[in-house]
Amino acid sequence: MFSKQEAQQLKKEFWTAFGRSFPRKWILYDTKIKDMAFKFSADNKKAEVSLDIEMKDEIFRNAYYEKIWSLEDILKDFTGDFHKEEYFTLENGKIISRIWIEKHGVSIFNKNTWQEIFEFFVDKMDGFERFYYEYEDFIKDI
Repeated sequence: MFSKQEAQQLKKEFWTAFGRSFPRKWILYDTKIKDMAFKFSADNKKAEVSLDIEMKDEIFRNAYYEKIWSLEDILKDFTGDFHKEEYFTLENGKIISRIWIEKHGVSIFNKNTWQEIFEFFVDKMDGFERFYYEYEDFIKDI
């Protein structure tokens, strides 16, 4: 088990190592759609790449979710299998829509799995981004 400080230090090392191993500018928050972002996350059990649709206005959030969901088979061609939840509850209680891919059996606290996480991140986020660039105009047209 790690102290809080040790855990923070390992997380910092993890993200720094990822950035150095794969220096690339990702879309992430630069989707040009307010409150819609691509995200990387990792913890002690898994790694995730997600598209979070976080609009407070449920009508807009659902409209964007449905637009993307209408392209389900195409998205699957770019990313492989994924999970989706129209009403996903974050730890803070906020409701968002999320489409995500996860990899189990890896840990941000185990340096032996970092390369596996990095490769997963690059592969899946690249698929998400290629999908987004290809269908950006359609998705934005709400």
